[in-house]
Amino acid sequence: MTDTTQTTNPPQEKQPLTPFAEFWAYFSMNKGALAGLIYIAVVIVIAALAPWVAPHDPTEQFRDALLMPPAWIEGGSWSYILGTDDVGRDILSRLIYGARLSLLIGCMVVVISLVIGVFLGLSAGYFGGMVDTAIMRLVDIMLALPSLLLAIAIVAILGPSIFNASLAISFVSLPHYVRLTRASVLSEINRDYVTASRVAGAGHFRLMVSVLLPNCLAPLIVQATLGFSAAILDMAALGFLGLGAQPPTPEWGVMLADARQFINSAWWVVTFPGVAILVTVLAFNLMGDGLRDALDPKLKK
Repeated sequence: MTDTTQTTNPPQEKQPLTPFAEFWAYFSMNKGALAGLIYIAVVIVIAALAPWVAPHDPTEQFRDALLMPPAWIEGGSWSYILGTDDVGRDILSRLIYGARLSLLIGCMVVVISLVIGVFLGLSAGYFGGMVDTAIMRLVDIMLALPSLLLAIAIVAILGPSIFNASLAISFVSLPHYVRLTRASVLSEINRDYVTASRVAGAGHFRLMVSVLLPNCLAPLIVQATLGFSAAILDMAALGFLGLGAQPPTPEWGVMLADARQFINSAWWVVTFPGVAILVTVLAFNLMGDGLRDALDPKLKK
């Protein structure tokens, strides 16, 4: 009698996701963060290709097209899709070149404040004692002052320019990175892997940079993303006050400042730079929320 029992294959175990695949699975669940990432990617591409994408030179003045409305409004022209300003400069071209400037400033501010802030935060959390007290009291003094007023004071001392404004924004952004890095170091410094590295003979520099810092990167990445939006907003504020980029530089805050007198007669001159600032800052904030959800183990489902 033949055996008719069928052999069943054992169930195959699910292959574990790679770290990037797991990160992307959690990040893509946040639709707002995904929309922010797509918008930022598009803006980066447009800014990088500004000389080829922009229809006109951002500083070129068309004297026969002063305060021309957008193309879809009566009196507008498709040669100037978003209209022109009071001296005949194409608003769309200035917005595109302004995006390049804003992203460059945001990157510069984040890199400077992140590097210095991480160094100070690592030193405060690792060494403790007088080093910690001196660094944190300085940070507390900086946090006691309104950040924008402190940036204005620094630019007033150094002189109004886009470089000095970037340095001022970098300086006022330091406390967030210092406190965040210090808190992460204090939560990790007594872990077993740190003790094992210390027993194995790792020096102070190796413990700080190679052992502690990689385990503190997740909140710093989120803060750096949010720092982009804060840097763009602060630079626009300084430009609006005349302390950042100087005319005729195509910067969104400067465009707003130049268009104040036309807020009732030519709404497009004010509206489009304001919308560009609003949507870009919102996109970075949404992406920062998505990164926080994807990188924080406590928020994972």
